[in-house]
Amino acid sequence: MNFRPSSAAPEPEINLVPFIDVLLVVLIFLMLTTTWSRLTEIQLNLPVADARASSPKPRQIVLSITAQGQYAINKSPLGTSSVGALVAVLTPLAKPDAMLVISADGAASHQSVVHALEAARRSGLSKITFAAQTAQTPGA
Repeated sequence: MNFRPSSAAPEPEINLVPFIDVLLVVLIFLMLTTTWSRLTEIQLNLPVADARASSPKPRQIVLSITAQGQYAINKSPLGTSSVGALVAVLTPLAKPDAMLVISADGAASHQSVVHALEAARRSGLSKITFAAQTAQTPGA
């Protein structure tokens, strides 16, 4: 049983040869009209640097402040939390290249951090930074 009509039109077919010819003509046109000259460049004579090792990291003094307001310098706890005691301990450690790193507990009072800054000022420490940790993402 043949259910197709006998007068069915032949299926159209795509002839790729003219399409390729047109693409080649466009490619030749683009190659001929494109300018291949380089853009003007600035000539620079860069200075030469000595490849010696960089200067060592500054000496760090770590001042830790607990949530209760107790101080520790380079992991040695201080018996008192007064500004005068901090100044007495920090003054011998204060060198021109020394850096004070204040590592305060998140629950430490603002006043204890201000006392630490005041002691650093009185001791002559001018390079001061604060230690912090990165925030943890909920899914990590």
